Amino acid sequence: MSKKHIEECVRNSLESYFRDLRGTEPAGMYEMLVRAVEKPLLEVVMAQAEHNQSRAAEWLGLNRNTLRKKLIEHKLIKT
Repeated sequence: MSKKHIEECVRNSLESYFRDLRGTEPAGMYEMLVRAVEKPLLEVVMAQAEHNQSRAAEWLGLNRNTLRKKLIEHKLIKT
């Protein structure tokens, strides 16, 4: 899957979201989208990295502490 394909999936989902709103104005879209994408991204990357946080952080281009914070926020690990 290419970056272009991922962008197309996001675009199609957003267009569908606006259709579903039927003219109602959205609120808090940025946070909603980040939260919707971030959790599955972390789940898949952690699984592919065999739950090695250092490796996953490197792949994501994040500091390991930042990754750990996000994993806790999404309840993917316990403190």
